[in-house]
Amino acid sequence: MNKFTMIEWHRKQAVENFNKTWDLMEKKDRTHEEDLDMIHTAHASRFHWGVAGEPLHFARGEWQISRVYSLLKMSDSALLHGNQSLTLCLENYIGDFDLAFAYEAVARGYQVKGDENKVEEYCTLALEAAQLIKKKEDKEYFISELNSIKLGNRV
Repeated sequence: MNKFTMIEWHRKQAVENFNKTWDLMEKKDRTHEEDLDMIHTAHASRFHWGVAGEPLHFARGEWQISRVYSLLKMSDSALLHGNQSLTLCLENYIGDFDLAFAYEAVARGYQVKGDENKVEEYCTLALEAAQLIKKKEDKEYFISELNSIKLGNRV
C-alpha cells in the first residue's frame, strides 16, 4: 500500500479530479448527473490545489471551473471563476498560456451572458496575451480555442 504525505495526497486528488473534469468536459452527451459530477470534480480539484499547490495551480483550477460553468450556460458562476483566474494571474505575474486562457474564460462567460461588447473586449485582451505565449503549439491551441468563441461555439 502506498503511503503519501498529506501534501502528496492532496496533489494526487487535485490531478485526478482535474483529469476527470476534463474527460467530462469533452464528453458529447453528458447526463444531468455527469454535469453535476463535472461541477463537483472541478471544485474538488481546485480545493485540493488550494492545499497542495501554488498560485499557478489556483489560476488553472479557477479557469477549469469557469469553463465548466460556461459549458453549462451558467454565466454568473463562469464569470466569478474566470475573473478569479484572471486576478490570480495578474497578482502573481503569471503570463503566457495561463494569462491568455484567463482572459478567454472571462470572454466565454460574457458570451454565455450575451454581452457581446464584453466578449469582444476580453477576446482582444486574450489575443494580446496570446502574442506572448512562447511555445508555438500552445499558441496555436489557444488561438483555436479563442476562435471557437468568435465562431459562436458556446463551449
